[in-house]
Amino acid sequence: MHPPLTIHRHPMCAEIIEQFQKCHLDHPVGKFFGECTDLKIKLDKCFRQEKAVKRKANFEESKKLKERLRAYTKENSEIGENKNFAQA
Repeated sequence: MHPPLTIHRHPMCAEIIEQFQKCHLDHPVGKFFGECTDLKIKLDKCFRQEKAVKRKANFEESKKLKERLRAYTKENSEIGENKNFAQA
């Protein structure tokens, strides 16, 4: 099974998606007997590569967000300590 074959959601795999859809149109019965299997395998590999790229980008962004959160938390804790010190 594969995700919906919309080209705008999978720009890295657009060419293979078009070939796969054309194969299904050209071989309406043969698609059930392995006529388009090679393209399906290429498509699956492309989706895996695309997912790995997205996963890496998301991980990098999450590291940046975590660092910003740590800096914000540290800044607020220092401000809180200064207020407590000033009140004492």
